[in-house]
Amino acid sequence: MKSISLYVEAKSPFHSLHSFTKLFYLLTMIIVPAAVGTIGAFAAGAAVSLFFLIICRLFKKSLPFVIFTLTVILIVFIVQGLTYPQNSVVFFSLGNVRFYKEGLMYALRIGLNFWNILFAFALMILTTKPKNMVEDCEQIGLSPKFGYIIASVFQIIPQMTSTMSTITDAQRSRGMETEGKLLTRAKAFIPLLAPVVMSSLINTKERAMALQVRGFEANIPKTFLYKRNLKKTDKWAMSIMGAAMVASIVRRVILWLI
Repeated sequence: MKSISLYVEAKSPFHSLHSFTKLFYLLTMIIVPAAVGTIGAFAAGAAVSLFFLIICRLFKKSLPFVIFTLTVILIVFIVQGLTYPQNSVVFFSLGNVRFYKEGLMYALRIGLNFWNILFAFALMILTTKPKNMVEDCEQIGLSPKFGYIIASVFQIIPQMTSTMSTITDAQRSRGMETEGKLLTRAKAFIPLLAPVVMSSLINTKERAMALQVRGFEANIPKTFLYKRNLKKTDKWAMSIMGAAMVASIVRRVILWLI
């Protein structure tokens, strides 16, 4: 049976943290750099998560995330470097095409913020079992529906990848050309979209029926096989992250008032 989780089994400081602490970390890495609002803050946030990925020996596992986003970020640099409304200072030229400093700096800010969130999210999903995340969220009082949403987010990437791989193998066995030049791969990609979408819709319907059969919406107290409580490390980590969020928000409000 294929795993539908990106979780990597290992022993590291981040693996040992409570699931709620990791969610709190993701929230912190989104709010603090956004509240500070500088390029340095976004770069520092991305560097912190990248450091933890290296410490946990998960950097290679996170490379597909980075490679996938390179094209998007490159497009952002091109578009903003050419069309940003506040462009005035030419940074460099390629023939008659001029790229402006203001647009490139704005694109750098977007790219660093994107990588900041991406690295933090990768760190969380690579060190957390989806079922543990769902159970931990429910044990602290969150709605089971919220837990289901979290589990779906964790599973959507590996599930879509597995479905795409299965359908590609099936189409290849029927004689479809799926390898070779870029144009050949592009032609093979379009016929794969309909089966992948239909398969996702069917899986969603079957999952909803399975949840109803198991009493997902039953208004009775739920029991858990394992109970994971917050440790002192989790409490200290969340206290520090909470203080960082409050400080960044207060700083932003004071600057806004001034």
